[in-house]
Amino acid sequence: MASLLPKKILVVDDEQDTLAALSNILKRAQYAALSVNNGEEAIELARQKHPDLILLDIMLPGIDGGSVAETLAQEPSTADIPIIFLTGILSKEEELTEKQAGGRKTGKHYLLAKPVAKEDLLALIQKILSA
Repeated sequence: MASLLPKKILVVDDEQDTLAALSNILKRAQYAALSVNNGEEAIELARQKHPDLILLDIMLPGIDGGSVAETLAQEPSTADIPIIFLTGILSKEEELTEKQAGGRKTGKHYLLAKPVAKEDLLALIQKILSA
C-alpha cells in the first residue's frame, strides 16, 4: 500500500532567496520541504529525518556539497538517499547537454544547473522518486 505521507525533500543552499524559492516550489507540488543553509546542518538533518531526496548546492560555506554527499554515502542509514546537485558553474555546453538529458546523472546522483526551471526540477524529482 502506498504511503499517504508526502515525500520529504531536504533542500540545502546558502543563498536564502534560492532556498526559499526551491522550498516554495516543493511545497506547492505537495512535497514536505526541509531546508538548511549549510553542509553541517544538512548532514545532521539527513541523519535525523532520512529524506527521500536531497537538493544540494555544490558551493556551500564550510563543508561543501561534494563532502556532504561523501559523508552521507559512507553511512548505512543515509547512503541510499538520492541527491540532485545544484550548481551555477556549468559551461553553456555542459548546461545544454545536462538539460537535454533531463539532469545529468553522476553515479547515483544527478546534476542540474542553477537557476533551474521549475518544470525541469519537478520532472527530475518525479523520475527519481518513482524509480
